[in-house]
Amino acid sequence: MASDDDEIHERLIEGFTERLQHIINVEEVLGYLHFIETARKEPIVQKLNTEGNASAAKLLISVVVEKPHTEGWFRAFVDALHHGGSKLAADYLESNPPDPEVEAENDYCVQLIQLLAPSLVDMKTEEVCNHCFSRHLLNDVDKDKILAETRNKGNRNGASVLLSRIVRCRPGWISEFQEILRITEHKHLYELTGGSPECIKPKKGAAAEDNPEAESCQGEESMEITVTEGPPYDSTGLYASTEKFSIMENLHPDLSDCPAAEAAGTTKEGPKETDGFLRDYQMEVAQPALKGENIIICLPTGSGKTRVAVYITQKHLDSRRAEGKSGKVVVLVNKIPLVEQHFSTEFWPSLKHKYKVERVSGDSQLKISFTKTVERNDIIICTAQILENYLERADSGEDEGVKLSDLTLIIIDECHHTQKGGVYNHIMMRYLKQKHKNIKLKKAEKKLVPLPQILGLTASPGVGGANTLSKAEEHILRICANLDASKIMTRSLGKDKKEQRKSILTVEPRKEDPFGCVIKTIMNAIHEHAKLSPTCDLGSQNYEQWAVQRERQAAKDGDQAVRVCAEYLRRYNEGLILSNTIRMCDALSYLNKFHEEQIKKKTTPDEEQNIQITETERFLFNLFKDKKEELEKLARDPKYENDSLSKLRTKILQEFSTREMARGIIFTKTRHSAITLSQWIQENPKFADIGVKPSHVIGGGDQSDTKPMTAAEQKDVLKKFRTGELNLLIATTVAEEGLDIPACNFVIRYGHVTNEIAMIQSQGRGRADDSTYTVVDVKNSGVAEKECVNEYREDMMNKAIQKIKALSQVNYNKQITEFQIQAIMEERMRQVKQKKKAIKDESPSAVKFSCRNCIQNICSGEDIHVIEDMHKVNVTAQFRKLFIQRENTSLQERRLDYETNGVIACKACGQTWGSMMWYRGIELPCLHVKNFVVNINGKKNSNYSKWSDLPVKFPAFDYIEHASLMAQSSDDEETE
Repeated sequence: MASDDDEIHERLIEGFTERLQHIINVEEVLGYLHFIETARKEPIVQKLNTEGNASAAKLLISVVVEKPHTEGWFRAFVDALHHGGSKLAADYLESNPPDPEVEAENDYCVQLIQLLAPSLVDMKTEEVCNHCFSRHLLNDVDKDKILAETRNKGNRNGASVLLSRIVRCRPGWISEFQEILRITEHKHLYELTGGSPECIKPKKGAAAEDNPEAESCQGEESMEITVTEGPPYDSTGLYASTEKFSIMENLHPDLSDCPAAEAAGTTKEGPKETDGFLRDYQMEVAQPALKGENIIICLPTGSGKTRVAVYITQKHLDSRRAEGKSGKVVVLVNKIPLVEQHFSTEFWPSLKHKYKVERVSGDSQLKISFTKTVERNDIIICTAQILENYLERADSGEDEGVKLSDLTLIIIDECHHTQKGGVYNHIMMRYLKQKHKNIKLKKAEKKLVPLPQILGLTASPGVGGANTLSKAEEHILRICANLDASKIMTRSLGKDKKEQRKSILTVEPRKEDPFGCVIKTIMNAIHEHAKLSPTCDLGSQNYEQWAVQRERQAAKDGDQAVRVCAEYLRRYNEGLILSNTIRMCDALSYLNKFHEEQIKKKTTPDEEQNIQITETERFLFNLFKDKKEELEKLARDPKYENDSLSKLRTKILQEFSTREMARGIIFTKTRHSAITLSQWIQENPKFADIGVKPSHVIGGGDQSDTKPMTAAEQKDVLKKFRTGELNLLIATTVAEEGLDIPACNFVIRYGHVTNEIAMIQSQGRGRADDSTYTVVDVKNSGVAEKECVNEYREDMMNKAIQKIKALSQVNYNKQITEFQIQAIMEERMRQVKQKKKAIKDESPSAVKFSCRNCIQNICSGEDIHVIEDMHKVNVTAQFRKLFIQRENTSLQERRLDYETNGVIACKACGQTWGSMMWYRGIELPCLHVKNFVVNINGKKNSNYSKWSDLPVKFPAFDYIEHASLMAQSSDDEETE
């Protein structure tokens, strides 16, 4: 019997030898194998020192399975694996291997770490090592060896040993390692290993298109990434333990064998003549695209990138028509107003005589029949999310959808967004996956799937927050890789370049700020009442972040008093910021409106029933009431106004009084400040006297308390600005990129500076001759310093682009290929993790919801149903008893099957819970998760801002069943 067991154990070990030899830590395990004689151990140690761990492990396994066996040899071997830091190897021999999907995911994790090793070895090894040890990724022996290696041979050698150890851990180590990189402030390495936020399944149909934050994931594909031409596990493979831990030359195949030009069927020869349509510099940057190459065109705002794209489109379609082939061009934009702009001002006027041009966006009825629109037209201009939705439909088999192979040229506007979780990147990931498959098909001498040519347009790829030239170069190369660009084309504009005068206006601190002092007095009284001790300055962004965190923690803890105080403190802090940015009366108006809303929450719509007011809420109401008269008096005194507003007033007056036809844009941070600055200018007679005609233009999303602007309203304002009916726009970031705002001769950034891309984009709005660009500082904003940093990063970006252009094509292609393989591997990992996460979804019955304010239990997850994969509703009779309804016209929204109008709020405390919606003739309460504390299996969370963040799959709403119940109830009432 014993011999039969031995034979089974031998077969088991031999069956797993290829895998075991890469996950056994020979040095440690050998010390626990007491049944192997010392003389037999010496060759294993020698092989370990000369050929590495994998070769030594292979020899060790052969010695273990040699006959004759001592009694209990197999159990002793498994125990040695456990004690010697090789628990994963022990799992295989104890018939407890990881599931195939988990195993595959783990292999990809190991491959990714090996691919990224040259960057990862720059970690702070000792700090990371200590965290790995505390999280049980390393044992005592591992830790001592890594620290010794670090101190004796340097940080990088120690890091190499650390990486070779953690990849032998049980599956799941990658998430621990990513968290360690995050908490040890290795931000770049954390993101490099896939630590960026996970993408979310796209919402189907119009709703996803209209949501500016909508993200998407491609579905699982039956694709394998071949990383070596040899056996799955060779001695230099996944778990290499040599101290070099380097990337092999043959780690991946060359993706450059399948150029997009061949896949798209475009001609190798460019057009033989030009028609004067482009300027010299425009024609120069267009040349590679005219030959069918994938490129990025990087030219300043206002230099005619879209005109170049129109020309390339025409020549692309002309050449295919001449060859008797059909062509299909899709122009992708990231904002709805840009669809109409590109259609009406560029593509349609230029190409309507030869080709069919159509546009589709979230505001268009054609989005319902997008597949037919693509079939019937030659050029389609659309928002990227619409194309992504229909690519997903084709992949899922929901309907015919649209395939990449249906298209011959894709033009991506503002292509610097093709990174991380953006919709552009999801589309291009499909492209890269198919390109990789085409390489395999080509080797197998099978028919390739045609891919479209890619043309990216941008004024600035940016540097991605890089602080060094090499990191800036890497950021730009990654964008090139994501777009499969063979070149990035730039060109000096020469005589066409418009020089711009730039200035930064610093401000003097207020000598007296009694208005701000009163607000600070109120805030300090709230601190004392709630026993809060902030460590940051009042009126700063850091304070706002602190207040948000305290509100979330208090909601989670069920501390209603602190939660309400934190919310009030955030509002008072915003009031301080506004008083430093705009007029004191505007800040007071903001605070007045907030308090009126809070008081209104404590009264039912019919005013017959007052909602309970807590002691803390009464304290907060009275605190503002007592100080309101003093604030009103101070707000009327102009001598206390901030210096920033004075500087802005002077600058506007100067621009309009010294120019014959002044036209400008003022960029500001928030929608509220854009609206109030516009009102301030309209109310000031000095501005009217010199012909200033202002209006604001803000975004269309609903993430702010301020009512958004519809696309039609934006279009109307921009049209008036274009015709001269308006000559001054006060805008948020919505006007920074893309929108066609011609002939501005001054641009002002008022107290708001972000990154180098926004700086370049907003500077580009000043397209007229002799234009100016001015930054006006605001107290606590730090914009002057940020602008200097952005100038440095712009210079660094330009140098990085020149370095990339100086690379040999071979070297460039090699780096692009590596980044593409890494991107594909990371995407595959995300998909596996997403699938794994979906499997672990909690049951709705495990979820409880409580009011964010008064903490009363509201409902169970079993009461929640989903409409159109988006809206979460509760239709139970018990829930209807818990809320009241209030009208709120800013929430009105009308769609084909539903509309929203008004809010629902807690009957006990007045806290807003969501909105009331009409869906196909039925009134339904729709919940917004941000207004609740969510309890999942006893663990509370107050940070959820989107339903998609919850690890729960709620059932679909059964319209027929609910409508039938309502009809039956109505019949019963009539019978009575």
